[in-house]
Amino acid sequence: LHTPMYFFLFNLSFLDICVTSTTIPKMLVNIQTQNKAITYAGCITQTYFFILFAGLDVLLLTVMAYDRFVAICHPLHYMVIMNPRLCGLLVLICWIISVLHGFLHSLMALRLSYCMDVEIPHFFCELNQLIKLACSDTFPNNMAMYFGAVVVVGFPFVGILYSYSKIVSCIHGMSSAQGKYKAFSTCASHLSIVLLFYGTLLGVYLSSAATQSSHSVGTASVMYTVVTPMLNPFIYSLRN
Repeated sequence: LHTPMYFFLFNLSFLDICVTSTTIPKMLVNIQTQNKAITYAGCITQTYFFILFAGLDVLLLTVMAYDRFVAICHPLHYMVIMNPRLCGLLVLICWIISVLHGFLHSLMALRLSYCMDVEIPHFFCELNQLIKLACSDTFPNNMAMYFGAVVVVGFPFVGILYSYSKIVSCIHGMSSAQGKYKAFSTCASHLSIVLLFYGTLLGVYLSSAATQSSHSVGTASVMYTVVTPMLNPFIYSLRN
């Protein structure tokens, strides 16, 4: 349990708890009290922590893809390359990028003004919804949101694809069927989580682009804010 994979898995489990804790408790209170009001400060705070933990989740999945790449393509050097110092440094870099990313969007959101009391057509304060409801100029916010999506979601996704292209190439070059199965089984859990996370995330934003129904968008958002973090422990537990 002290191998790099389980160190990253510990951090992923912690992030799954943080992501759901950012949105679900408030939603449950709303259901219990039948009062869906949230303060402006509370809304900005919820937005910040959701951006922080969701971005950190993506970056950590990328680091875990690199870990699987080293384990399969350079197995004899694995413990030398993925030493505790490098693992800690990679997680620290992920935290720094995510904290700065969250601060950027939160500070940009503070400059927005709203005409009156507004109703967010969602079960939590999502940045995209806040920008849509603003009465002031939202162009800088939209540019920051697209820039953040490229840096925190796009680049990591490319990194994951590159790592798995190398992994597939390495597995394809193995002569033993048993060796191929063993190599594939070491990254099957991570690959399942990546497909689940990115699949639901893309599904949400593609569906929101295709339809203007706030109910359908909110329902789809439950997939990557609730269902995916809930399934991650099951996927890894069954694998173990």
